[in-house]
Amino acid sequence: MKKLLIVAAVSSILVACNQAETNKTVEAKKVEVTKETLETKKAQMTPEQASVELNKLFQENFQAGLALNPIQATAIGMPGYNDKLPNFLSSEFQKKTHDFTVEWLEKIKKIDRNLLSGQDRLSYDIFIYNSEQSLEGEQFPGELIPINQSSNIASFFAQLGSGQSFQPFKTVKDYEDWLKRVDSGVKIIKQAKANMQLGIEKGVTQPKALMEKVLPQLKAHIVDDVTQSVFYGPINNMPEDFSDEDKKRLTEAYSLAISEKIVPSYELLHDFIGNDYLPKARATFGLSEHPNGEAWYNYQLKTFTTTDLTAEQIHQFGLNEVARIRGEMENVMKQVGFEGTLADWFKYVQTNPEFYYDNEEDLLQGYRDLQAKVNKLLPSMFDIQPKSDYEVRAVEAYRAESAAGASYMPGTPDGSRPGIFYVNTFNLKGQPKFGMETLSIHEAAPGHHFQISLQQEVEGLPMFRRFGGLSVFSEGWALYAESIGKEMGMFTDPMQYYGRLSDEMLRAMRLVVDTGLHAKGWSRQKAIDYMMENSSMADTDVVSEVERYIAWPGQAVSYKVGQREISNMRADAEKRLGDKFDIKEFHRQILIDGSLPMPVLKTKINEWIESKL
Repeated sequence: MKKLLIVAAVSSILVACNQAETNKTVEAKKVEVTKETLETKKAQMTPEQASVELNKLFQENFQAGLALNPIQATAIGMPGYNDKLPNFLSSEFQKKTHDFTVEWLEKIKKIDRNLLSGQDRLSYDIFIYNSEQSLEGEQFPGELIPINQSSNIASFFAQLGSGQSFQPFKTVKDYEDWLKRVDSGVKIIKQAKANMQLGIEKGVTQPKALMEKVLPQLKAHIVDDVTQSVFYGPINNMPEDFSDEDKKRLTEAYSLAISEKIVPSYELLHDFIGNDYLPKARATFGLSEHPNGEAWYNYQLKTFTTTDLTAEQIHQFGLNEVARIRGEMENVMKQVGFEGTLADWFKYVQTNPEFYYDNEEDLLQGYRDLQAKVNKLLPSMFDIQPKSDYEVRAVEAYRAESAAGASYMPGTPDGSRPGIFYVNTFNLKGQPKFGMETLSIHEAAPGHHFQISLQQEVEGLPMFRRFGGLSVFSEGWALYAESIGKEMGMFTDPMQYYGRLSDEMLRAMRLVVDTGLHAKGWSRQKAIDYMMENSSMADTDVVSEVERYIAWPGQAVSYKVGQREISNMRADAEKRLGDKFDIKEFHRQILIDGSLPMPVLKTKINEWIESKL
């Protein structure tokens, strides 16, 4: 899901255009004095004062930003924002985010970087990097294509309102807060329709193949009986200690909100997409097909990899990795005594029923058993562990058909709400037993849950670093975590190791397919055929993956790029440090400062190596 910027409302200065010339002169002198005062203050600041001022600004920035991103406040368990939801698709909101970013970028730049050291300099550089990236991205009209099959406000809103996500439903006030959020959510859904209409007029639309998948997602929320709505879930699970009066009042209010606000808004969007948008949606698939699309895709690559790698370089990297992994797969075939081609092997593992569960609960229990197994092995590679735990859940039925095979939703830093490892049970053939160890490592521990929880628990970091993130770091780390599975004591079964290779193959194919779609003019079918030829993935999973890359250009290449960077850093450290290298210490160095751009992380690790020589 595309993250909202951490932004806040800002004040604007209006200057009357009919001021007398003398007043202009006076004002100009005041500005000069102010600038001189600021420069003098900057010059007189000590390193200690610069550190205090910087972290004060970071704290103010984060707190102010929650006004425009109250969803983040809810997600991390901060009270006071659970009833708020700004219209983040509106032009007014876009201007507020721009003004906020500019204002705070200027404030942070007033701190002399040369006075900073350690974490402060790191935080300074990351803040500047993130802010400038945000401003650069404003030239691309992402707000005109706000809905796709894998990420849209309608499905996200249903997750929140179901009572099974991070929106709290424990107190009467929690229930009342959600009713207020409903009013705002309905406005955003209507705004999405208006933006998409403008997109049609400007020639910026989603591919028709993606939008056809959105219709059943919306249809699931158009119900005649409010008790059948996922939004009625909180009423079904209302706390027993609520008074009878509150139970009756809230039940009536929720029923009314569903029938008169939620259902009509979903119906409005559904009918607009089906009747008006689909006929105008494009038949092409790449981002480069949009106006200024090539520059847009290059920006996406830079954003998701934090590098200057070109689409051609990433494409070739992918081709090389696919060839290497195919060779390792053939070795596994020989190890288990299978005779035939790799294509025969793919068909064998796809069709052999021994590799698949025949019911959802056994699959979920299998992952819960792995949770206990991995937890016992972690101390062999790590001397730090998060305080918070995670739980395994099935992806909700209403979004399962188009959702990824698995995902992770972070918990709260204090552990009051655990992280959630979501497993998609829509098609059990898409969840092979041999892929369970690697998937558990990636999504849970020591992958996403492990890394994100540790990041959130580091109290010394500025809030924007504790609760921010970069795909190349988080996904790169999770894929690196898979690569150390054997060292941890996993993948002792050749088939489980094949599962590891199968998942790595997926990430390697993403490099080829993502760049193929968005930079080389590949069709959806060509991408599907390529993935089918090089993997044993289920047909439904391949289609879901390809359509995800179409909807989210550039994100999928971050996995292998990030893994390669982290693996290269480790190899360099092992070579230079020799007997002084400690794997636990290396992992701690990668994780203790949270999500970092790859160039920043590389500099940090290099300095750590030099400090030990």
